[in-house]
Amino acid sequence: MNLFSRALVDSAYALESSQKLRRTRHSVDNLMNNVGYRYKRYFDLFMMVLIFSSVFILIRDVKFPQQDFLAVFNDYIISLIFLVEYLMRFWVSSDSARIIIDQYEKDELLQREFRAGRALMKVLIAKWRYVSSLSAIIDFLAIMPFFHELRLLRLFIIFRVFKLFRYAQNMHHFAAILASKKFELLTLFTFVGLIIFVASVMIYVMEALNPDSKVNTLFDALYWSVVTISTVGYGDVVPVSGEGKLVALVVIVSGVAVLAFATSIVVAAFTEKLDDIRDGKLIQDVQKLKGIYLICGYGTVAQQTASKLRRMGRSVVILDADAAKIAEARRHHDLALAIDPSSLEALGQLGIDPGRQVRAVILLGDTDVENVYTALTLRSMNKDLRILSLLHDKKHRRKLESAGVDDVVYAQELIGQLSREYSDQPIAFEALHALRAEHSGVVIDEILIDERMARFVQTVQDLKIRGRRLILLGVESRREARFVFNPPVDFAVEENDLLVVIGENAMLHEYRIDLHQAVHS
Repeated sequence: MNLFSRALVDSAYALESSQKLRRTRHSVDNLMNNVGYRYKRYFDLFMMVLIFSSVFILIRDVKFPQQDFLAVFNDYIISLIFLVEYLMRFWVSSDSARIIIDQYEKDELLQREFRAGRALMKVLIAKWRYVSSLSAIIDFLAIMPFFHELRLLRLFIIFRVFKLFRYAQNMHHFAAILASKKFELLTLFTFVGLIIFVASVMIYVMEALNPDSKVNTLFDALYWSVVTISTVGYGDVVPVSGEGKLVALVVIVSGVAVLAFATSIVVAAFTEKLDDIRDGKLIQDVQKLKGIYLICGYGTVAQQTASKLRRMGRSVVILDADAAKIAEARRHHDLALAIDPSSLEALGQLGIDPGRQVRAVILLGDTDVENVYTALTLRSMNKDLRILSLLHDKKHRRKLESAGVDDVVYAQELIGQLSREYSDQPIAFEALHALRAEHSGVVIDEILIDERMARFVQTVQDLKIRGRRLILLGVESRREARFVFNPPVDFAVEENDLLVVIGENAMLHEYRIDLHQAVHS
C-alpha cells in the first residue's frame, strides 16, 4: 500500500473511532432529518421564520428604500445560516469514512491491494447524489442572494420559499402523496403536453395568416393553448376563423377532462394515504407526552383500564398489531396505534424514550406468550421500566416474571379471593363494588413524595390528610422496601415514597395541588 492509500485509510479509521465526532454527526443528522428528534421542531420553526423574513424583506424593497440593517440581515446573516445548513446536510448525507473503510476491508478480505481510487469514487458518487437532488439544488439556490452585488441573484430569494418543504411536515405529506401517484401524474402531464403541442400548431396554422387574429407567432399560439386548456380564458387572444374556433372547442373540452382526471388522481392519493398521515400525526402527538401509561393489547379489559386512567387525567397510549382492534380502540380513545409492541423495530418507529416518557406499561395481550414477548422487548429497551401484565394461565406466571414483569395479575385468582373474603360480608362487598364502579367517582390514586415535598413532610401527620374526606390506605416505603398498610401518624415519610390514597377524584386532585402549593408557602 502506498503512502497516500495508507494515509487515507488511517484518516478514515481515525474519524470513525472518534466518539466525539460520531456523537456530533449523529446529533446533526437528527437535527436535519429525524422528525422524532425533540429539537428538530424548534430548528424547523426557526428556519421557517428566516424564510418568511427573507421574502418579506424582498417584497418591502419593491416600493420602499432598502434599509442597511435589513439588507445585511437578508443578504449576509440569513444566507450564511442557509450556507451552514447546506454544509451540514452535505456532511451527513453520506459517511465518507465508512465508505473508505468498507472498501479497505473488502479488499483485505479478497487479499488484493487497496483501491484508493475506487473508494474515493464511491465517496464522490455518494456526495453527488445529494448535491444533484432537487432539495439540495433548492438549498443551493437559496444561498445565491449572498452575492447581493448581482441584483439578479436577489430573485433567488424566492427559492427560499421552496425550502419550506423541508420544514413543514404537511408539505412533506403532500409531496409524498403526489410521489405515490408519479406514474399517473406523468401520464397526465404527457397527455396535457401532447394536447398543448397539437393545439398550438393547429391554431397557428389556422390563425397566423388571418390579419384580424392576434395569433401571430408560435409563442402566441402556445400562450393561447395553455390559457384555454386550463379553462382560465383571459380572452385577450381568441380565434377569429371558424377553423380556429373549432380547435378552441376541442381544447376546452380536453381541458375539462384534464382537470377532472387530475382531481381524481389527487383525491384518490389522499384517500389511500389518509391512514398513514393520521398515524404519523398520532405518533408526533405521542412523542410530546410524558407520564404515559402504555397499554399493549386491546380488548374489553384494555378499554376499561384506559377509560379509568383517562378519567384520572393520565395519558394513555394503546398499541396493538391488529389494525381492526385499533380501529375499535379509536372509537373510544384518541391515541391508539397499529404497532406491534413485541417488535423492537416497531417501537423504535414510535420514537419515545421509555425511561423518560413512560410511567408504566400494562400488558393486556390475548395470550401469555404475546405478553412475554412484549415484556422481553420492553425490558431490553429499559431495565427500570415498570411493567404489569395480565396472566391468562397460572402455569405461565414464572415465565412472565422471568421476562421482567414486575407485577402479574391473575384474574381468576383475584375473583376467587374477593369472593371468599366478602361472600359473607355484603356491606364490605358493596363498598368494594362502589370503589370499582366507574360512575362512583371514587378512585385509588398514588401520590409520589418528590424531593420538594420531602422537605416539609417528615411523617404521616405532616400530610394533613385527616378531615379532607380522603383515606390513606398505606405508604409504599422505599426505606423499608414494603407497603405499610394504615401507617401510624408518626410513621416517617421520605423522598420517593408513594402514598396510596382513596377518595373522590375531585378531592384527590385538590389535595395533590395543596401538597404542591405547600412547597411554595
